Amino acid sequence: MGRGRVGVSDWAIAVGVAAILLATGLSGHRPATGVDVLGSALLAAGGLALLARRRAPVPVLAVTGLCAVGYQAAGFDVPAVAYLVAVYAAVRKGRRTATVVVSVLMLAALPLAAMASGLHDTGEAFARARGALELAWLIAAGAAGEALRQAERRADEAERTREETARRRANEERLHIARELHDSLTHQISVIKVQAEVAVHLAQKRGEQVPEALLAIREAGREAARELRATLEALRDDDKNPPRGLDQVPELVRRARTAGLDAKLTIEGHRNDVPSAVDRTAYRIVQESLTNVARHAAAATAWVRIDYRPDALVIRVDDDGTATSDTTPVPGVGLLGMRERVTALGGRLRAAPRREGGFTVQAELPVDAS
Repeated sequence: MGRGRVGVSDWAIAVGVAAILLATGLSGHRPATGVDVLGSALLAAGGLALLARRRAPVPVLAVTGLCAVGYQAAGFDVPAVAYLVAVYAAVRKGRRTATVVVSVLMLAALPLAAMASGLHDTGEAFARARGALELAWLIAAGAAGEALRQAERRADEAERTREETARRRANEERLHIARELHDSLTHQISVIKVQAEVAVHLAQKRGEQVPEALLAIREAGREAARELRATLEALRDDDKNPPRGLDQVPELVRRARTAGLDAKLTIEGHRNDVPSAVDRTAYRIVQESLTNVARHAAAATAWVRIDYRPDALVIRVDDDGTATSDTTPVPGVGLLGMRERVTALGGRLRAAPRREGGFTVQAELPVDAS
């Protein structure tokens, strides 16, 4: 429901409170004079004013308070139910100071209203005022509004923290991808530069004219190597561990088995050399998928399949967890990181529930070197 919209529940509460006030007031009081008609109108107005309690909590607080004082002065000894609802709504919106001020004024005005209705005994006037607005109920309404406000604030803070954590981890994953891609590019650029240097050197040694295109390749290679080296100095971390790849996937599967998951590994096709970035990405996809299965899927079995194709490497991880075809997948940080890696390599990632139950993660990574 929007912040400023009046919904069905708002109408139900406002009309319900107005009906309760009118029924209570008219059950022991038969309107016969203009004052009585005015009191009945104030009873109804106090309840219907609650329609605006979300948009304007403080004005509604004042209106319901004035209506309560007014129908008390008209002789209707009816509890200030609408005012208690308005107190709850105002405190929930964080208007605590205004609520306290208006409530103090209400507690002072109700005895005067009782006396204006015809009571001359001060004790009886205060007794009627206490009956209209019990201090305990007033405190309870305020406490309920404050408790819900704090709960909503904590929920908002938790959601904001989760979003910030997801963004931070996604940024870290992008940076890690950038480091790995820069490593691969540096190697390839270095090979191009060395080959161009050798070709220029041999041509000059034989006294041949060096083609302009070859000189341009050599200079471009030198410049690219300098730029990549400067970028790598900023991006490279201090991690001394060697990068992991497809050779370590069987170890991942064994570790999953020791953790209680019946993990199975199938390798299809003829294994060819794959680019180092693809090799590392494949490992990370299997690692993250098995981690998600162990943490979230409540699965007994997971199947890991690595399919070597002439132009692509296909990684697929299935599980028999609790996900169903009707389940709407909520992409977490792990899936977002996998998608970032696969997209950076020009591949495709599919993550969705299986028709027979469980979940599937499938990545297709291009390996064509042309």
